[in-house]
Amino acid sequence: MPNFPQAHRAPVDDIDRAILRVLAENARTPNNALAEAVGIAPSTCLARVRTLRERGIIRAFRTEIDPAAIGLPLQAMISVRLRAHTREQNESFRSTAPDLPGVLAVFHMAGSDDYLLHVGVAGPEELRDFVVDHLTTHPAVAQTRTNLIFEQIPGRRYLTND
Repeated sequence: MPNFPQAHRAPVDDIDRAILRVLAENARTPNNALAEAVGIAPSTCLARVRTLRERGIIRAFRTEIDPAAIGLPLQAMISVRLRAHTREQNESFRSTAPDLPGVLAVFHMAGSDDYLLHVGVAGPEELRDFVVDHLTTHPAVAQTRTNLIFEQIPGRRYLTND
């Protein structure tokens, strides 16, 4: 899918927002049910979803897996600060981090921390081992800070008109 800069995207109208709201709740909603939910014809709905994908507004359809159900009940957000802000160190960490065991997401940040890693592990010992074995030993990493996640509550606010 092409990734167009925001300036090249046409505005999203109310019907597109309604489609996005339904798909955000359940990406597997069949086209006929989606069309009915937003009050348009199925052919129109299919064309709009296709256009939303082509414009890069819908980037992917994913399966969200419960980490605890696959043996990763402890989740954490780990802030990572690099030693230097060179392209080489950024690329070194950026290319390694997504493939580390238990990494659910990697965010490249602005501010005092350079990266934020969302990880899932089996328990506290595995979390400690992850930090020691994969982060503090990485040549680009200067500092880490770990915060445990008690609960994840999905947001939906960006899809409203308010």
